[in-house]
Amino acid sequence: MDHIATAAVVLAGISLTAGLFLLLVLIFLGFLALLAYWFLAVIWRPRKKLPLTLRRHANNPVLRPIASHWWESEAVFNPGAFVANGRVHLLYRAMGGDGVSRIGYASSPDGIHFDERPANPVYDQGSGFTPTTSQIDLRYRPLSYDTDAHASGGGWGGTEDPRAVMIDDRVYMSFGIFQSWQSIQMAFTSLSQEDLAMYRWAWEPYVTMSPKQETNKNWVIFPQKINGKYAVLHAMTPSIQIEYVDSLQDLQNNPIHSNGHRAGRPGYWDAFVRGAAAPPMHTPYGWLLLYHGMNPDDPKRVGYKVGAMLLDLQDPTKILFRSENPILEPTEWYENEWKQGVVYASGAVIFEDDLIVYYGGGDKYIGAAKANLDDFLHKMMTNKDVPLKKVEV
Repeated sequence: MDHIATAAVVLAGISLTAGLFLLLVLIFLGFLALLAYWFLAVIWRPRKKLPLTLRRHANNPVLRPIASHWWESEAVFNPGAFVANGRVHLLYRAMGGDGVSRIGYASSPDGIHFDERPANPVYDQGSGFTPTTSQIDLRYRPLSYDTDAHASGGGWGGTEDPRAVMIDDRVYMSFGIFQSWQSIQMAFTSLSQEDLAMYRWAWEPYVTMSPKQETNKNWVIFPQKINGKYAVLHAMTPSIQIEYVDSLQDLQNNPIHSNGHRAGRPGYWDAFVRGAAAPPMHTPYGWLLLYHGMNPDDPKRVGYKVGAMLLDLQDPTKILFRSENPILEPTEWYENEWKQGVVYASGAVIFEDDLIVYYGGGDKYIGAAKANLDDFLHKMMTNKDVPLKKVEV
């Protein structure tokens, strides 16, 4: 009997050991299965094509007309933007009932909530930038969209569509001088960072960059020198055209002769390229350039959509990546209330970890849209939303 009991104990021990061994094998195989699933699902899975878009801020419009300010009572739109002293600064186009465009100012500690906004324009050339009264009646009256007489944002003179960059310790503001559709001259002025901090609007005398009696729009100045020279992007088709100069002041006597081309990619949303939007922004991977385009065959006849390009840092005429689809389209009420179908993204900054784009909505309001910069660039460079081959440099 003792032998039988001993044999039973041994068999029980063997069975328990075998059971534990089997359990360990099953746990190990389960771990391998989970590891294989993670490897196939995360490492080897085809990358999903993620949309390259901007997210509008919930507080849009971030700036609106102020009825009690005569010079910006009708519209505030198309802002230039830059970062200085830890704040985002906007220089925006404003219009009152007289139809003359002037430049207003606002600044924000977080890029969205603008707690500084003077009651007067910060740049105003007044009648110096308006047509003669024999051309257009400038009597004070409510604005309207007579597409022949005053199609440029609803106005008929003044300082239009500013862009802004910081170069060294100065703010450079470029803008259009609108006198008629046969004469839109590009110009710039500058202001020291010290004057900006003290709210002294001691702008330098403006310098014209384009010839008289030509129509030029949407030129942008790079925010830093390239190969020791100032750079002005003045055309985007059939290729990107950049003028390099030792001094921007020299353009007064030697203006840039741009090509005036607008043809884009046939069959795409940007079959007609209106030009650059905000000035290029420096990133580790290239110059991030936003631009405006539209398709004349689009049945909705949307006038402005926004796309993105990444340009080579040393030679910005080389396009490294380009969005296949627009990253911002006019779909909200404030982008269609005054003038239908307009998002005019003339301002953009890299602020903390975000790309923040400021745009004129419907030629009346200012909206903001944003994206995490690293995420935006990653999508742009890796999700095959790029019809052009990467250029090796």
